[in-house]
Amino acid sequence: MKTKKTKTNCKSVRTRLSEIVNSCVGFSSNWLQNHIASCPRCQKRLADFGKVSLALSLIKSHPHRLDLWMRANTQAISVLKHSLRNIPKAQRLKSIKPEPSLIEKSRKYRSSIVNTAACLAVLFLMKTGVFSSMNKFQTGGTNAMKSYYATHVGTDIADEIFPDSC
Repeated sequence: MKTKKTKTNCKSVRTRLSEIVNSCVGFSSNWLQNHIASCPRCQKRLADFGKVSLALSLIKSHPHRLDLWMRANTQAISVLKHSLRNIPKAQRLKSIKPEPSLIEKSRKYRSSIVNTAACLAVLFLMKTGVFSSMNKFQTGGTNAMKSYYATHVGTDIADEIFPDSC
């Protein structure tokens, strides 16, 4: 009971703390907006930050083709001296493509692998007797409840509530 109360208190404190910090230091605070409006250096930094955020969100929303590495290498090689552009290593770099890892190759089989693992886990649990032990615990609990009712309210009511136990 104390744990739940403590968690609730902690959560409310964290929420209040977050609100206080946002009101004092958040972008909506007057002193911060006034400073940004009058400081060209901070304006540039915030603009650059916005550009980076936009670029990252675009990268996340548009997955790249597998030839991205090859295209990047081709662009990088094109700025090298002419003598370096024609060496065999540079030619190999122009045509290189990334090899998907084993995990990436097996993604399409993920649900089958997980289902197989779940079946094997159930078979293992059945083999080790976990399910039969759970049944024993349930039967023991039912018998304990029946004896409690028999002691406190009478055997006839206990037999009526728990007809198939003992």
